Amino acid sequence: MALPKWTDERTQQLVDFVGDSSPISQAMVSDAADDLETSTRSVSSKLRKMGYDVELASSVSNRTFSEDQEATLSNFVTDNSGQYTYADIASSFEGGHFSAKSIQGKILSMELTSHVKPAEKPESVRTYSPEEENTFTTMVNDGAFVEEIAEALGKSVNSIRGKALSLLRSGDIGAIPKQKETKGSSKADPLAEVSDLGDMSVEAIADEIGKTVRGVKTMLTRRGLTCADYDGAARKEKASS
Repeated sequence: MALPKWTDERTQQLVDFVGDSSPISQAMVSDAADDLETSTRSVSSKLRKMGYDVELASSVSNRTFSEDQEATLSNFVTDNSGQYTYADIASSFEGGHFSAKSIQGKILSMELTSHVKPAEKPESVRTYSPEEENTFTTMVNDGAFVEEIAEALGKSVNSIRGKALSLLRSGDIGAIPKQKETKGSSKADPLAEVSDLGDMSVEAIADEIGKTVRGVKTMLTRRGLTCADYDGAARKEKASS
């Protein structure tokens, strides 16, 4: 069976799932693969392509459980029935010595899977309603400019451009709408369009300017700016020290 492709939506789900973790453990890779219904190799490869530091699978693949470790794991799982996912157990058991897949396999062999908490799948954030998408595609097919679509939907130009790319990839539109503005004007700081930056979350800013959560965090850090749930100024100071 072919693995699902890394669409913009699935990529964003992965970015949201791993957050600021570094390096990313194989336990987290395994849990992300389960949630996104793909392979751990696919998740690891995608993360590395995006610049994340990912733990090598080979560093955890050959680890075995001693009798004492097996007994300790069994007691931990049964004493905390339903409280922890495989990834949670892997991160806390023996200092993260075992991957989530190893933990899962051992718990399966001990027939204790009913004591493990199912991992919650991250909800995808829908930034455009079905009605807005219909208006979007209609205006694109009618030859509207990006700025006109942005004004009609109350969105930023960058948000419209990002949505257009997504709709193009899904086949809902045949081409990216053109912009009225000159090429030089596109170099403007996208964060300058956000009037209430300090009161907004990173996710809300990403929706507003058509960027990923990771991209917004990078911009905030480079500019030394702070929003409701991310201190870019502190991150910039730490990076320069």
